[in-house]
Amino acid sequence: MKTAAGATAAASAFAGAARGEGIDPDKKIKVGFVGTGGRGTGAALQALSADDNIELHAVADVFQERIDNSLKTLAKNEKIGPKLNVASDRQFVGLDGYKRVLDSDIDVILLTTTPGFRPLHLRAAVEAGKHIFAEKPMAVDAAGVRHGYETVKMSEGKPLSIVAGFCWRYSPSRVAAYKKVMEEGLIGDVVGVYATYYSGHSKPHIDPSERTAGMSDIEWQIRNWYNYTWLGGGGLVEQAVHSVDKIGWVMGDTSPIRCRATGGLAAPQADGNIFDHYHIAYEYPNNVWCHLASRKTPGCTNENADYVRGTKGTLIVGRGGVPFIVDNDGKEIWRFRKPRSGEPNMYQVEHDDLFKSIRSGEFINDGPRMMHSTMMAIMGRMSAHTGQEISWEDAMAAKEDFFPEEENLQWDQSYEPNSVAIPGQTKIEGIG
Repeated sequence: MKTAAGATAAASAFAGAARGEGIDPDKKIKVGFVGTGGRGTGAALQALSADDNIELHAVADVFQERIDNSLKTLAKNEKIGPKLNVASDRQFVGLDGYKRVLDSDIDVILLTTTPGFRPLHLRAAVEAGKHIFAEKPMAVDAAGVRHGYETVKMSEGKPLSIVAGFCWRYSPSRVAAYKKVMEEGLIGDVVGVYATYYSGHSKPHIDPSERTAGMSDIEWQIRNWYNYTWLGGGGLVEQAVHSVDKIGWVMGDTSPIRCRATGGLAAPQADGNIFDHYHIAYEYPNNVWCHLASRKTPGCTNENADYVRGTKGTLIVGRGGVPFIVDNDGKEIWRFRKPRSGEPNMYQVEHDDLFKSIRSGEFINDGPRMMHSTMMAIMGRMSAHTGQEISWEDAMAAKEDFFPEEENLQWDQSYEPNSVAIPGQTKIEGIG
């Protein structure tokens, strides 16, 4: 596959972006913040650092203590502290808190809750006409992806920006590296990709004995969200989706024909229903196969790298600190050169670009590609969980919907999630 065409395909992902009237520098930008955990607090810090005339105006979470901890953390930063203007009556606790943030006269909303809520929150934000930062992934199941694609379609032509938390797309070194491959053809035609996401546990497994008397299923599972597919999607969809996104990127954000995957649960867990390791092989035209290996097991080799093999050489990203390219004889022919001041932080860059677009009126819409990468990860999980080879079309049409009825979800309700998948036995309607 010639990925020089990938630049055109990637550019088309921004076709829904509009131009319009930006926000005057003299007008203060008001930010709303939904989901005040660790990553959310980081995103809020970066958002508030991206513009001088800005304030945090409203926040929401299902736990007041998380709101309190997040605001304390932000207040400790001497540059950010003065930008906090969150009165107690604009601190919303509850599953419907996102609605009240959207109604709080904000300009921008940061969507950083557990991913199961993302489709619902993204739709509400677009309908409200707010600029959006949405942390990855954009859904945890096929139904959520379809809902997300509908939302993206609704956003086309609207005077708003949507920036996705697929942060590697905003990394200057990765942008330069993929330009060498996709636009300049330095490694020739891409013939395969091998991506790794090997790490220890990201979130601790919570002992069921810690569940206090009277705690509902919904509260317990949200507190332990990482270990439940309906809330987090599992390690592949929630974290290794970054590696999936880079595969999609180098392949021009075109859809794979099909995939085959394996996976399972190597380390017993006391609660939850996720796998801790996967291997996915995505098939593209011309017999191009892109592989992703993901493992979340302490005590094992850790690596987060990408190897993009071409007819003339190989791009290696994530080993040695910066991306570099070697020819087929192993001779280095290109290496990213860091500026003397260091490479800009990609997490900050994505927010800098978001707020620059809001001020200028040259809006960004990451919508199509952020949904596409999310679906690629979900497709891989489907294959691993069922043990079946899955086509893109079947994955998109699959009747997979983990999330409870969103509008009827109650804090005190009972909810029994799916059991841990058993490849060869677990079924998804429309698959296999």
